[in-house]
Amino acid sequence: MSIESQPTPEFAVTVSEANVVPPAPDKPALIAPVWHTLLLTALILGNSYLASSKIGAVQGHGSRLLLYGGTFITQLVLFLLVWFGIRLRGVRMRDLIGGKWKTVEAFLLDVGIALGFWFVAILLLAGLRIALGLIDLHNLQKSVDDAVKIFGPMAPHTYLEAGFFVLLSVCAGLFEEIIFRGYLQRQFGAIGRNAVVGIVVSAAIFGLGHGYQGPRNMVVIAVFGSLFGILAHFRKSLRPGMMTHAFQDSIGGITLFRLVTRH
Repeated sequence: MSIESQPTPEFAVTVSEANVVPPAPDKPALIAPVWHTLLLTALILGNSYLASSKIGAVQGHGSRLLLYGGTFITQLVLFLLVWFGIRLRGVRMRDLIGGKWKTVEAFLLDVGIALGFWFVAILLLAGLRIALGLIDLHNLQKSVDDAVKIFGPMAPHTYLEAGFFVLLSVCAGLFEEIIFRGYLQRQFGAIGRNAVVGIVVSAAIFGLGHGYQGPRNMVVIAVFGSLFGILAHFRKSLRPGMMTHAFQDSIGGITLFRLVTRH
């Protein structure tokens, strides 16, 4: 005579089920080895120091073109180093940028965000420059003369140089946003397990990476970098920041070109 199996009560728990560990909450993952991030940061800061010590030696048409070419090569090398580092963790460049545009409307939305962000950022940075004494509302000519003195050696002096400067600005908008907001911001955010840490640290490195502009301008650039970081964090994309970055650098170069030629 066989004994029929009894149905398992609904509240019964098997041994294997009892030992299941609930999944841990999502944490930002490293997108590259830590040693790679330290190496990249050291290269950025080292290049900033070398550039600040040599920028005054730039004189003449040939020197400026060499400066623009050298800057492009430096940014390209850093970009390729970022690509190498994220490949070690199986991360794609598209993942850093935030995908791609799927519709014309999505592209136009990012264009609108970029323009709005640029307008707000310019107002905020103008106030910061006034607070730091970089802009003297009572003596604007002195502020212009100081800016020409600092940026004059690397500013374009001919239309050919201006063209190369704009091209370099577009490349900088792409490369620097990937390096600082795409890579360093996410990496330090993962290390610190906090998005704010990533924004602040990457912005600080961004400011320190422009040592040739002097301490006060480095503060302005660091704040600008934090604004870019906030935009990238909430938009989940680097594309609006790339547009703004390229546009701002291009406008800055053209403005310097006009000021230098007038002086």
